Amino acid sequence: MTKTKLTLLAASLTLVAASMAQMAAAGQSTHALKSPAPTVTLASSTQGHDEHDSHQTAGAPVEVGDLEISGGAVKSMLPGAKVGGGGLVVKNTGSADDRLLAVESPAAGRVEMHEMKMENDVMKMRRLEDGVAIPAGATVELKSGGLHLMFMEVKKPFAEGDTVPVTLTFEKTGKVDYVLPVGAAVGGHEHN
Repeated sequence: MTKTKLTLLAASLTLVAASMAQMAAAGQSTHALKSPAPTVTLASSTQGHDEHDSHQTAGAPVEVGDLEISGGAVKSMLPGAKVGGGGLVVKNTGSADDRLLAVESPAAGRVEMHEMKMENDVMKMRRLEDGVAIPAGATVELKSGGLHLMFMEVKKPFAEGDTVPVTLTFEKTGKVDYVLPVGAAVGGHEHN
Protein backbone atom coordinates (compact mmCIF):
# COMPACT_ATOMS: atom_id res chain seq x y z
CA MET A 1 0.00 0.00 0.00
CA THR A 2 1.45 3.37 -0.95
CA LYS A 3 1.93 6.21 1.50
CA THR A 4 -0.80 8.18 -0.32
CA LYS A 5 -3.28 5.32 0.09
CA LEU A 6 -2.32 4.97 3.77
CA THR A 7 -2.84 8.71 4.27
CA LEU A 8 -6.29 8.51 2.64
CA LEU A 9 -7.14 5.47 4.76
CA ALA A 10 -5.99 7.27 7.91
CA ALA A 11 -8.07 10.34 7.02
CA SER A 12 -11.14 8.16 6.52
CA LEU A 13 -10.53 6.38 9.82
CA THR A 14 -10.10 9.73 11.58
CA LEU A 15 -13.58 10.76 10.41
CA VAL A 16 -15.04 7.44 11.57
CA ALA A 17 -13.16 7.57 14.89
CA ALA A 18 -14.50 11.06 15.62
CA SER A 19 -17.97 9.58 16.03
CA MET A 20 -16.81 6.42 17.83
CA ALA A 21 -15.62 6.92 21.37
CA GLN A 22 -15.68 3.52 23.09
CA MET A 23 -12.80 1.05 23.22
CA ALA A 24 -13.33 -2.59 24.15
CA ALA A 25 -11.58 -3.78 27.29
CA ALA A 26 -9.21 -6.74 27.00
CA GLY A 27 -11.31 -9.79 26.14
CA GLN A 28 -14.51 -7.75 25.60
CA SER A 29 -16.36 -8.02 22.30
CA THR A 30 -16.78 -4.78 20.37
CA HIS A 31 -20.30 -5.96 19.54
CA ALA A 32 -21.31 -5.11 23.14
CA LEU A 33 -20.38 -1.43 22.65
CA LYS A 34 -22.78 1.20 21.33
CA SER A 35 -20.02 3.20 19.55
CA PRO A 36 -16.84 1.09 19.27
CA ALA A 37 -13.55 2.73 18.31
CA PRO A 38 -11.91 1.18 15.23
CA THR A 39 -8.91 -1.13 15.33
CA VAL A 40 -6.41 -0.56 12.54
CA THR A 41 -4.00 -3.27 11.38
CA LEU A 42 -0.83 -2.13 9.63
CA ALA A 43 2.29 -4.12 8.78
CA SER A 44 5.60 -3.35 7.16
CA SER A 45 5.82 -3.92 3.43
CA THR A 46 8.32 -6.75 4.00
CA GLN A 47 6.01 -8.87 6.13
CA GLY A 48 6.26 -12.43 4.86
CA HIS A 49 9.42 -11.64 2.87
CA ASP A 50 12.06 -11.98 5.56
CA GLU A 51 14.23 -14.12 3.30
CA HIS A 52 14.50 -11.22 0.82
CA ASP A 53 14.82 -8.29 3.21
CA SER A 54 16.68 -9.60 6.26
CA HIS A 55 18.75 -6.38 6.23
CA GLN A 56 15.71 -4.35 7.31
CA THR A 57 16.31 -2.82 10.75
CA ALA A 58 13.14 -0.80 11.27
CA GLY A 59 9.42 -1.17 10.63
CA ALA A 60 8.02 0.66 7.64
CA PRO A 61 6.41 4.02 8.55
CA VAL A 62 2.64 3.99 8.93
CA GLU A 63 0.22 6.85 9.50
CA VAL A 64 -3.01 6.60 11.49
CA GLY A 65 -4.89 9.82 12.11
CA ASP A 66 -2.38 12.40 13.40
CA LEU A 67 0.22 9.77 14.36
CA GLU A 68 3.09 8.40 12.30
CA ILE A 69 4.77 5.26 13.66
CA SER A 70 8.21 4.39 12.29
CA GLY A 71 11.72 3.22 13.09
CA GLY A 72 10.57 0.24 15.11
CA ALA A 73 12.82 -2.67 16.02
CA VAL A 74 13.49 -5.20 18.76
CA LYS A 75 16.85 -6.71 19.66
CA SER A 76 17.68 -10.36 19.11
CA MET A 77 17.93 -12.41 22.30
CA LEU A 78 20.15 -15.18 23.64
CA PRO A 79 18.68 -18.71 23.68
CA GLY A 80 16.62 -19.24 26.84
CA ALA A 81 16.19 -15.52 27.54
CA LYS A 82 12.71 -14.48 28.69
CA VAL A 83 13.06 -10.66 28.47
CA GLY A 84 13.68 -8.59 25.34
CA GLY A 85 13.86 -4.91 24.50
CA GLY A 86 12.83 -2.71 21.64
CA GLY A 87 11.45 0.59 20.54
CA LEU A 88 9.83 2.72 17.89
CA VAL A 89 9.20 6.36 16.99
CA VAL A 90 5.79 8.05 17.29
CA LYS A 91 5.31 11.45 15.63
CA ASN A 92 2.17 13.45 16.47
CA THR A 93 1.41 15.88 13.62
CA GLY A 94 -1.90 16.96 15.15
CA SER A 95 -2.95 19.78 17.46
CA ALA A 96 -4.06 17.49 20.33
CA ASP A 97 -1.91 15.44 22.70
CA ASP A 98 -2.23 11.64 22.65
CA ARG A 99 -0.82 8.96 24.95
CA LEU A 100 0.51 5.45 24.34
CA LEU A 101 -1.39 3.58 27.06
CA ALA A 102 -0.44 -0.04 26.43
CA VAL A 103 1.48 -2.39 24.17
CA GLU A 104 0.59 -6.05 23.68
CA SER A 105 2.24 -8.84 21.69
CA PRO A 106 1.41 -12.50 21.16
CA ALA A 107 5.19 -13.09 21.38
CA ALA A 108 5.32 -12.10 25.08
CA GLY A 109 3.28 -12.60 28.23
CA ARG A 110 3.28 -8.83 28.67
CA VAL A 111 4.94 -5.71 27.27
CA GLU A 112 5.92 -2.85 29.57
CA MET A 113 7.00 0.71 28.84
CA HIS A 114 10.12 1.74 30.79
CA GLU A 115 12.24 4.85 31.23
CA MET A 116 15.98 5.03 31.93
CA LYS A 117 17.41 8.23 33.39
CA MET A 118 20.32 9.48 35.45
CA GLU A 119 19.64 10.27 39.12
CA ASN A 120 22.61 11.34 41.28
CA ASP A 121 25.11 9.87 38.78
CA VAL A 122 23.29 6.52 38.78
CA MET A 123 21.32 5.21 35.80
CA LYS A 124 17.90 4.09 37.02
CA MET A 125 15.03 2.41 35.26
CA ARG A 126 11.36 2.58 36.11
CA ARG A 127 8.18 1.18 34.65
CA LEU A 128 5.80 3.81 33.25
CA GLU A 129 2.43 2.84 34.72
CA ASP A 130 0.58 5.68 32.96
CA GLY A 131 2.10 5.08 29.53
CA VAL A 132 3.99 7.55 27.37
CA ALA A 133 2.73 11.05 26.49
CA ILE A 134 2.78 11.90 22.78
CA PRO A 135 2.47 15.73 22.79
CA ALA A 136 0.90 17.55 19.84
CA GLY A 137 3.52 18.51 17.27
CA ALA A 138 6.20 16.35 18.93
CA THR A 139 8.13 13.20 18.10
CA VAL A 140 8.73 10.64 20.86
CA GLU A 141 11.40 7.98 20.41
CA LEU A 142 11.41 4.76 22.41
CA LYS A 143 14.90 3.19 22.33
CA SER A 144 17.57 1.70 24.60
CA GLY A 145 18.93 4.10 27.18
CA GLY A 146 15.73 6.19 27.45
CA LEU A 147 12.07 5.41 26.96
CA HIS A 148 11.80 1.83 25.66
CA LEU A 149 9.65 -1.29 25.41
CA MET A 150 10.35 -4.39 27.51
CA PHE A 151 8.93 -7.71 26.33
CA MET A 152 8.44 -9.88 29.43
CA GLU A 153 7.85 -13.65 29.56
CA VAL A 154 8.91 -14.00 25.91
CA LYS A 155 7.60 -17.28 24.52
CA LYS A 156 10.47 -17.85 22.04
CA PRO A 157 13.64 -15.71 22.07
CA PHE A 158 13.65 -13.17 19.24
CA ALA A 159 16.08 -14.09 16.46
CA GLU A 160 17.64 -11.65 14.01
CA GLY A 161 15.54 -11.50 10.83
CA ASP A 162 12.28 -12.45 12.60
CA THR A 163 9.38 -10.07 13.16
CA VAL A 164 7.41 -9.33 16.34
CA PRO A 165 3.77 -8.20 16.01
CA VAL A 166 2.55 -5.63 18.54
CA THR A 167 -0.74 -3.87 19.23
CA LEU A 168 -0.26 -0.27 20.36
CA THR A 169 -3.18 1.25 22.29
CA PHE A 170 -3.38 5.05 22.19
CA GLU A 171 -5.72 7.16 24.31
CA LYS A 172 -7.22 9.02 21.33
CA THR A 173 -6.10 7.15 18.22
CA GLY A 174 -7.17 3.72 19.53
CA LYS A 175 -5.50 0.42 18.69
CA VAL A 176 -2.88 0.10 15.97
CA ASP A 177 -1.27 -3.20 14.97
CA TYR A 178 2.37 -2.85 13.90
CA VAL A 179 5.18 -5.27 13.05
CA LEU A 180 8.66 -4.78 14.53
CA PRO A 181 11.65 -6.41 12.79
CA VAL A 182 14.26 -8.13 14.97
CA GLY A 183 17.77 -6.73 14.58
CA ALA A 184 21.16 -7.66 16.02
CA ALA A 185 21.64 -7.25 19.77
CA VAL A 186 24.10 -4.40 20.33
CA GLY A 187 24.57 -2.67 23.68
CA GLY A 188 21.60 -1.96 25.92
CA HIS A 189 20.87 -3.25 29.40
CA GLU A 190 19.80 -6.49 31.08
CA HIS A 191 16.67 -7.33 33.07
CA ASN A 192 16.72 -10.26 35.47
